[in-house]
Amino acid sequence: MARQERAKKNLANPAFLTLEDGSVYRGYSFGAQETTYGEVVFNTSMCGYQEMLTDPSYAGQILVLTYPLIGNYGINEVDFESKQVQVRGLVVREHCPAPNHRQSTSTLDHFLEARGIPGLTGADTRALTRRLRLRGVMMGILSSRMTPREALEEFSHLPNYNSTDFVREVSTMQTYARQTPKGRHSYHIVVIDCGLKYNILRLLNQLDCFTTVVSSTTKAKEILALKPDGLLLSPGPGDPSHLPYLEETVRELLGKKPIMAICLGHQVVARALGARTFKLKFGHRGGNHPVRDLATGRVRITAQNHGFAVDPSSLDDGLEVSHINLNDGTVEGLSHRELPIVSVQYHAEGSPGPMDNAYLFEKFLTMVKDAK
Repeated sequence: MARQERAKKNLANPAFLTLEDGSVYRGYSFGAQETTYGEVVFNTSMCGYQEMLTDPSYAGQILVLTYPLIGNYGINEVDFESKQVQVRGLVVREHCPAPNHRQSTSTLDHFLEARGIPGLTGADTRALTRRLRLRGVMMGILSSRMTPREALEEFSHLPNYNSTDFVREVSTMQTYARQTPKGRHSYHIVVIDCGLKYNILRLLNQLDCFTTVVSSTTKAKEILALKPDGLLLSPGPGDPSHLPYLEETVRELLGKKPIMAICLGHQVVARALGARTFKLKFGHRGGNHPVRDLATGRVRITAQNHGFAVDPSSLDDGLEVSHINLNDGTVEGLSHRELPIVSVQYHAEGSPGPMDNAYLFEKFLTMVKDAK
């Protein structure tokens, strides 16, 4: 009965999302009754909303989910990818107020409300997604307290997504370590946290790796002092051009230890070796993106979440394209003729899936073993 009453209460509270081009998408508020601002992006995955909400790569963004029913299996204590909700707002076609799953400990509504994150339900997410595909991602304001006109007037006073270094906001402030389930390990991997997802640590620990996580601002000398067998640059949010300090660190580390780089980390490695990056029109976000391995011709379905890509015409200094996206031909992976590097644009750790590409961690550890 309490859930039904709460659902009725939400439907009595109109809300809207206004885009910077003046278009308005109306619905009803759930989660926190707040006003929020961010870059509006969409994800095509059918499940995994808890992993998406807690993925640091969504920092500074309002997330639109294209699958029509969200919240039906609730929130659990297992599927967190960071310690907090990272999105600024959530837009869905239909929010489920009464989830049914044995692991569920909370409704999506209560989860967002407790963390101060507003949601919009009842919105025409199909029309919204089509607009973002046609015109590109843009800034938006989600509110149940303002009028669309008032929201539109606010845009001139708010910063653009591309002007912010979000990595500093999501990276760990303190170094910490995680041991393997067995309590002993074969390799020590230092993870540079640009917006780390917990599943990266889970997979490394399962593969017999002791992991040490350091801040994105940690200097190369400090990293090498930890005596790692290999290094991993994590995914993360925002424009890689705002990270010259991280580029310099990577440049000093190249050739010293085997490196695995994922998503934003992949872009930073490319920039450290002289390549350029550019912003995609509406990005790649979902669990169904086909990628071809140019060495084998094999096509894999990948999980992705990024708004920037590496410019293949700018590659030099030993870098070569190893994987391409079959939807738009953009770079999805790089290899180096001399240096031990595993570099991919997509999420090898999945979470939400598919998990077809976890083999890349084993490829990386083969490089670590050979170097050791």
